[in-house]
Amino acid sequence: MTPGLSTAPAVLTSFAASMVECIEALTVVLAVGAVRGWRWALTGSAAALGLLLLLVVLFGSSLIRIPFAWVQVAVGTLLLLFGLRWLRKAILRSAGAIPLHDEQAAYVRQTTALRAAGGTSDRGWDPSAFMTAFNIVMMEGIEVVFIVIAIGAGGHTILPASLGAAAAVLIVIALGIAVHRPLANVPENALKFAVGVLSSAFGTFWLGEGIPLQWPAADLTPLGLIAFYFIVAQALVIGCRRKLASSGGLPQPHAQPGKSRKRTGIVARLVRELIALFVDDGMLAAGILIWVACAYASAFVHIESAWVGGMFTAGLAALLVVSVLRVTSGWGESRR
Repeated sequence: MTPGLSTAPAVLTSFAASMVECIEALTVVLAVGAVRGWRWALTGSAAALGLLLLLVVLFGSSLIRIPFAWVQVAVGTLLLLFGLRWLRKAILRSAGAIPLHDEQAAYVRQTTALRAAGGTSDRGWDPSAFMTAFNIVMMEGIEVVFIVIAIGAGGHTILPASLGAAAAVLIVIALGIAVHRPLANVPENALKFAVGVLSSAFGTFWLGEGIPLQWPAADLTPLGLIAFYFIVAQALVIGCRRKLASSGGLPQPHAQPGKSRKRTGIVARLVRELIALFVDDGMLAAGILIWVACAYASAFVHIESAWVGGMFTAGLAALLVVSVLRVTSGWGESRR
């Protein structure tokens, strides 16, 4: 793939995805600083960033020892799980099936919880402020690292993807310093929509390159895949809006028995957040993995027609359509 076609989308996708994660982290850090003081909010954030940097330095170079085709298959699969998950939720939010993410409401919830834990603490050790800031920056930061690896490793664009993520971090920090309040006016759902389209397109392309599948347009294939996923997503938004308008809204979900929520440690929470980064709808994730396995099997039976790449892409789009319709049609899917 030519540098111009691979580098710029990697930077853009990494920038937009990292921007979303950084905004979510900033909302919590601002809440900690406003309620409990800035000293330990900033200290906790800095500690998390330092630990993340150390982990990247220690383990980041291990990717170069893995065969490139394996990297393309692995990161392509992760990028598909990540991209189709984000695109699914962006479609449902745009259609009105689930509410838009509200950073202002998240800020209010966080400040309320922090005030309930005690007053502000400008002097001495404040473990509540430190750990709240540390946890959110650590969790969102590791998600950014995963995003950069998934976007960059498949096309040998780790450095451009890293630069895109770094730019997002710096911009969000600068905006946070300037406004001292949650970035409620940032169109997060539009960012997620764009990231979902780009990630799905490049995940499909890099996975196909690693299997390998034949693409009819060679290096221009990613542009066609971006257009394809965008059209499918927009068609789903329009169709779901019309369906919901004609039916008077979503069908009521079946009552679910309440579950007691147990407090978990940072490791368990981190594992849960990382899984949630790639898996939201279990049936969609399982369908993607099965379909990827079928495409991978086609390489062993020497099916080399360009139609295989088209069928593979169409199958992924069909999985997305079914996942969205399960929500808007009430086919046993909870609305999260």
